[in-house]
Amino acid sequence: MSEDAVKIPKAVSGFGGWVDDRFHAARGVRVLLRKVFPDHWSFMLGEIALWSFVILLLTGTYLSLFFVPSAAPVVYHGSYSKLDGITVSQAYQSTLNISFDVRGGLLIRQIHHWAADLFMVAIVVHMLRVFFTGAYRKPREVNWLIGITLFVLGMVEGLFGYSLPDDQLSGAGLRIFEGVLQGIPIVGTYVAFFLFGGPFPGTAIIPRMYIIHVLLIPGLILGLVTAHLFFMFHQKHTQMPAKANTERNVVGQPFWPYFVLKGQAWFFFIFGAIAALSTFAQINPVWLYGPYTPLAISSASQPDWYMGILEGSLRIMPAWEINFLGHTVTLSVFIPFLLPLGIIFTGAALWPFFERWATGDKREHHINDRPRNAPVRTGTGVAAVCFYGVLWAEGANDVIADKLDIALYTVTWIARVAVFVVPIGAYFVTKRICLGLQRKDAELLTHGVELGIIRQLPSGEFIEDARPLTEEERAVVDSKKEVAALPAAGVPDENGVPAPDTSGVMGWARGVANRAFTETVAVPDGHGNGHGAVEGHGAVEGGEHAAVGSGEPGDEEH
Repeated sequence: MSEDAVKIPKAVSGFGGWVDDRFHAARGVRVLLRKVFPDHWSFMLGEIALWSFVILLLTGTYLSLFFVPSAAPVVYHGSYSKLDGITVSQAYQSTLNISFDVRGGLLIRQIHHWAADLFMVAIVVHMLRVFFTGAYRKPREVNWLIGITLFVLGMVEGLFGYSLPDDQLSGAGLRIFEGVLQGIPIVGTYVAFFLFGGPFPGTAIIPRMYIIHVLLIPGLILGLVTAHLFFMFHQKHTQMPAKANTERNVVGQPFWPYFVLKGQAWFFFIFGAIAALSTFAQINPVWLYGPYTPLAISSASQPDWYMGILEGSLRIMPAWEINFLGHTVTLSVFIPFLLPLGIIFTGAALWPFFERWATGDKREHHINDRPRNAPVRTGTGVAAVCFYGVLWAEGANDVIADKLDIALYTVTWIARVAVFVVPIGAYFVTKRICLGLQRKDAELLTHGVELGIIRQLPSGEFIEDARPLTEEERAVVDSKKEVAALPAAGVPDENGVPAPDTSGVMGWARGVANRAFTETVAVPDGHGNGHGAVEGHGAVEGGEHAAVGSGEPGDEEH
């Protein structure tokens, strides 16, 4: 046995042999443990969502032991004396009991709520990283769609979760949700009546939400997370541009022991951060809001942050309604429910296919783009963030009006204008910034890095000293792959036949999109792609994922 061989304890070796004799798992486990993953800080964003979900499952299981999902009325006689003798629902009473009477109950409630918020934050930031670096491109389109689905499920799961305590704040949100359902043309009233089991608020909605919250949606999320990890493992992880990184290898560290130990440490760090936040930062104090009653509403009622876009879109929309086939269609509810999230989620889902259609790029991509090297994509992403942000801020228009001493309708009209102007302006400004950064990169490749030292030549001319880029710096700066221009509409090829995809309205639209994607700053000639031989101490993986391209001429990587 060599000195570098791993010494396996006898007990572990014996158990492993027992399992392998029956299931022949040694080969698969060996492949898993040797799997190489790239090591970059941004790749840990997805793990924040993963470990937050694990924390949600653990704390949710504990809370389910004490929560009573019932809207049946009871008279409260518990530790919180300010509500003593008040008629509340069993759901609200059990929430108060968890908060004040169950040992550690309030801390677990707060951990659960903060973990839910962190889960949604991590998904959003992770998806933004994937979008801005182009990591959704072939062959990872399905994983991108899974990520979008996870975010949608997370929104519904969060809505039902914070509605379960049946307090005044959550009840107001549930009332809005019921109104949105009723705003769906023709079938909305029936859908709302079916879900709530009768007129609002009824007594059936809490147990139904509870089943969906603790059983249905977590099961779907767990299945999608498993599929997401499986596809990522099978297709291999993308890499950031670096000297040793190519489309045909993976440079990083093995799953065992590096990423196993790193993942464990990351889990305990995330759990500790959430526990500390839950200890010192109060969230959702339902005892201050009181039990829900349809007759009351409080000012400054805000949902969790990820639902803010729906709240803002409802507040920004004028009171429009029309009559369609004898049915009143409330556009002031239907459009805010359908349009903003439809633009964001549908646009995000279709974007990988739109980009491929506009650029004609059919290659596989395992090296991420720098955001500056894809100005249209980066500008579109920033515009979507600004669109989301304006509606999110409008969801607190009453708070903004109060704190800034501005008329409420003035804030609303500012948001109505900003929701169009800000995203469009953000797109063009971001695109110009990206092109400016590309010019800076071209200058670095041509002239090197300025050192800040000014010298005077014998001729009297002043020059600034510069050094050439290192191989590592050049690999990053020179990693841009320019998008090829498609044939113009109606222009014949070498055989005198116009390309069939360039005719008609779709051909014109594709040409316009392609010209936008091909606007770039040319890389100076005489520079390689910066990808040299593998150096350093990282592991390298190649083999079954080395094939690149669609097999069509011009699709190969050079």
